[in-house]
Amino acid sequence: MGVKGAETRDRLLDATQELLEAGGYLGAGLNQVIATSGAPRGSLYFHFPGGKDQLVGESVRRAGRAIGSDLESLADSSTSVAEFAEAVLRHLGERLEESGWHKGCPVATVALETASTNDPLQEACSEVYTSWETALRARLAGHPEADDLAVTILALVEGALLLARTHRSTEPLHRVARQIGVLVD
Repeated sequence: MGVKGAETRDRLLDATQELLEAGGYLGAGLNQVIATSGAPRGSLYFHFPGGKDQLVGESVRRAGRAIGSDLESLADSSTSVAEFAEAVLRHLGERLEESGWHKGCPVATVALETASTNDPLQEACSEVYTSWETALRARLAGHPEADDLAVTILALVEGALLLARTHRSTEPLHRVARQIGVLVD
């Protein structure tokens, strides 16, 4: 694939992620993806011959890797799990607030809408959540309940994002950060 083809593919994935985060799977119609990306219709089917499910699956995995990279950077600059959790929640809160409360978790809306009815997208969402749990578990290495805590922290973060978006306030994120500090002590 040439540079132009890679750029077109990236624009399609960027547009899909933006639409997924704002409106979920049902809010990311192919016509909207084409309009938002500015890519020709034929490019969509050239790069994603599997159609919408392939496009959404790749977008979810790509967004998951980006968030995973953010988690690694924040982990490297934190001295404790509590500090790491606080940094993650602050980062996600800033991202959410800067988007006008439109950008929540790039996986959650797709998972809620498709996990029980669409096996390929359920697998994509599960892969991303598993990678984030693994990153959290690594940060909790040595803690006697690292496996359970990794899942608990991820569930708290996802719930806090939902509440923050619903209330249009970062307060739920701050409160969860404080409680994660209590949990990991």
